[in-house]
Amino acid sequence: MDPLPNHIRYLNHLAKAYPSPETTAEAIINLQAQLILPKGTEHFISDIHGEFEAFCKVVSHASGAIKRRIAEIFGDTLSDAEKVNLGALIYTPETMLGVMLPVAGEQRQWYRDTLLRLIRVLRSVSSKYPRAKVRRLIEGRFEALVEELLYEQEQLADKCDYYQGLIETIITTGHAKALIVVLTQAIQCLAIDHLHVVGDIYDRGPSAHLIVDRLMAYHSVDIQWGNHDILWMGAAGGSDACIANVIRISLRHGNMETLENGYAVSLLPLASFAIETYGNAPCNQFMPQGFNQSDDSEGERRLMAQMHKAITIIQFKLEAQIIRRRPEYGLVDRLLLDKIDFEQETVKIDNRIYSLLDTEFPTVAPHDPYALTPSEQHVIARLKLAFLNSEKLQRHARYLFAEGSIYKTYNGNLLYHGCIPMNNDGSYKSLRLNQTDYAGKALMEKMHRLARQGFFTTDHPTKKQEGLDAMWYLWCGPCSPLFGKEKMATFEHYFIEDPSTHKEPRNIYYTLRDNEATVRRILETFGLNPDGGHVINGHVPVIVKKKERPLKAGGKLIVIDGGFSPAYQKKTGIAGYTLVYNSWGLLLSTHQRREANPSADMVIHDIDCTTEIIENQHYRVRIKDTDIGQEIQGRIEELTALHDAYREGKITNKKQ
Repeated sequence: MDPLPNHIRYLNHLAKAYPSPETTAEAIINLQAQLILPKGTEHFISDIHGEFEAFCKVVSHASGAIKRRIAEIFGDTLSDAEKVNLGALIYTPETMLGVMLPVAGEQRQWYRDTLLRLIRVLRSVSSKYPRAKVRRLIEGRFEALVEELLYEQEQLADKCDYYQGLIETIITTGHAKALIVVLTQAIQCLAIDHLHVVGDIYDRGPSAHLIVDRLMAYHSVDIQWGNHDILWMGAAGGSDACIANVIRISLRHGNMETLENGYAVSLLPLASFAIETYGNAPCNQFMPQGFNQSDDSEGERRLMAQMHKAITIIQFKLEAQIIRRRPEYGLVDRLLLDKIDFEQETVKIDNRIYSLLDTEFPTVAPHDPYALTPSEQHVIARLKLAFLNSEKLQRHARYLFAEGSIYKTYNGNLLYHGCIPMNNDGSYKSLRLNQTDYAGKALMEKMHRLARQGFFTTDHPTKKQEGLDAMWYLWCGPCSPLFGKEKMATFEHYFIEDPSTHKEPRNIYYTLRDNEATVRRILETFGLNPDGGHVINGHVPVIVKKKERPLKAGGKLIVIDGGFSPAYQKKTGIAGYTLVYNSWGLLLSTHQRREANPSADMVIHDIDCTTEIIENQHYRVRIKDTDIGQEIQGRIEELTALHDAYREGKITNKKQ
């Protein structure tokens, strides 16, 4: 066996980790055994949009996987109420311990019953993992004790007393509550082997920064960037246009939590400029529409509206710089400030004249409408410095680059947030960059490289600007695989009453994806088997109220954006979709809306989701059938070569 041209040198390097034939053989045996285990459960979630509580809730119960496991384990031995209580304890242990813990005289028995039940659940969810992996996931407090309880055979007569003694001592020493938290957290980790986030962590909701914090602590995750994610990443990289868009959207939705409290970005320079420039203007078109507007005073809302208008005009000017700098983007039609007739108070778009809803443009010079005033230049410079100096934002952006991409292939499935831009005939739409046309898979990969170039380049200003401009284009460009629309009608939404001008036509992909032949061709484009593979898609909410279904193209494409954000739920009729792919097949979970009821905060509820099996495997999928299995098989081949080299004397036994 000759795995590498310089295989002896490589094998000598490998021998540092496996210094004898025995250690090498042991590793081969362990890896070979892993290939036979069932594949781990994958969990897909998309379009979280800053809804931290909803995200935590769905991840903690694994879209109903833990509830199903409890039902399988306990059957008729527990009542329905006891199963619901056990599930609730696993999902939110710190909260539920305060609700469920009985009075002092009954606590000992409750602790005993609860610990025994949790250990049974933990054994069940850990059954398809090697012991070393389980040990890594429960590493920390009570690690040795949990492992002892997990693998102890209490059904044997001579072990029963020992096992019961462990439980009793845990309770007597006062550590039962802490151990319950450890067990429940381990169950949550093991219920989901790998988490896929299919885009749009940011905007709308108040806590995107908390979601990224939790993802960074998660044991196994990948992220497919959404258009809102790339906007924040571009802002973190220093794109003026992305910064303006991030601030405008935050102000539009009255959501300053992530920006100000999460990332400590001060908007004081913008507030001062807005008061000075628009202090006497009503700015009615720019009043915030967010979740917390009822908590704001009229003065605060008016200031936010003034800031909102100020950053919007700055945004139009900054975007014009990119549009002029990058004629290849084909966005000249988005230059609208120069189409304003200031005397007639109208704007000309597509050869039609429209009256303006707001006619106060004190910073727009008719002879040079895209020039930033000195005050505007000062504001954007100060804001840019705040974004670049936000340590937490920079850390989060680097994490999104490290674990994220525009698309991902994983275990035969193709994951992306938005679309594959297409032409009406079904061919892939191309974008010409630096004299080269990019379309389909090549376009996604080129834009991924440009985004990284924009964020990480430090010594080449021209290349950095090219990359930052590409990140802005990914946010709103007609050939962006993250945006998926022909235009972003921001100006029209603010300044023109006619709703026909507000339309943002979707790329034809969203019609063609209903066709199975189209989706099969997409899978083949990315080197996947169209018979067994699926496209997992987000971005466009499924409007359940209109009888839309998340399954497209005969089930080959699955849309899992069902409206996590409350802003979408009245439209969709549900609170989001998630997808589970376990060793038996695919399950789609529909999360139901629940109206807030403060008086019922401490009532123990069952989880609000229903699950349907959308694909059942004819055989149980093993690790050997997965991408990880291929990596393990390659490792086995390398170790086998090392083992042979030991036996043939080509490599010296390092333990001798």
